[in-house]
Amino acid sequence: MKARIPASAVLALACLPFVGCQSTEEPQATASPDRIVFQSNRLGNTEVFVMNTDGTGVENLTRHDSLDYHPMGSPDGSLIAFITQRDGTREIYTMTADGSDPRRLTQGSSMDIDPGWNGEGTRLTFDSDRDGDVDIYSMAPDWSDVRQVTNHDSTDSHPWFSPDGSRIAFYTNRDGNYEIYTVASDGSDPVRLTEHPDVDQFPAYSPDGARIVFSSYRDGDGDLFTMNADGSDQRRLLVHEGEDLAPAWSPDGNWITFVSRAPESAGSDMDVFLVAADGSGLINLTNDPEHSDSNPRWLPGR
Repeated sequence: MKARIPASAVLALACLPFVGCQSTEEPQATASPDRIVFQSNRLGNTEVFVMNTDGTGVENLTRHDSLDYHPMGSPDGSLIAFITQRDGTREIYTMTADGSDPRRLTQGSSMDIDPGWNGEGTRLTFDSDRDGDVDIYSMAPDWSDVRQVTNHDSTDSHPWFSPDGSRIAFYTNRDGNYEIYTVASDGSDPVRLTEHPDVDQFPAYSPDGARIVFSSYRDGDGDLFTMNADGSDQRRLLVHEGEDLAPAWSPDGNWITFVSRAPESAGSDMDVFLVAADGSGLINLTNDPEHSDSNPRWLPGR
């Protein structure tokens, strides 16, 4: 049976040949003020790095001997939220885009992970086991006004705000199998979007809020799919060997970054890829067989 990766796992993937795409005209990535933040163990322990959208200019932002991972850039590109174990437990911090001024947001002995921003940068969503099981919460970026969004005796994980902040997408096993749901930001009106016997996970809204990209095992290995925000029109994005996970749309909606892992790597080699939003133009941004690069997210240019 294929291993399933929980949202709290350190993600990453390997360089594999592109098998197919949906367009005969492949777009080329152009110079962009945006950058990509990601996690890597290339220096021995997992740290947060940033690179240009063509894979150049890689820079270590955290430079700490703890585990620092799961970065998420704010909508204005000024801050990066991330998870760190530098205080002994998994907590959420922010730092400026150049890695300076790290600030602890969450406190206590619970596991607080998977931070994500709303479209205005005024709230962060995250998941936590502070009430015994993993639920979704939101808070202001200064750790004030913490609100519990979901309260279910299941695992609700990997929350992602819609651009207007009105809804949160996440995946959950509350129906016995991991499926993708959305919920209003106040916790009301949960809506199930996927219904498949295989795992659906890691949802992320497009910048206009019209579609959601996600990873699914419904075709045998981890592949990327997109669907309308109401769950309709589910389409496979691309055909690519290995497990493709943790997708995220670029700020202009033209590209999706993700991590991919070769079936034979057993998680030891994971790399960052970029693909056009129509599934064409696959680009391998990192390719180091000795280390894992994963959890890529966009850092908007300013």
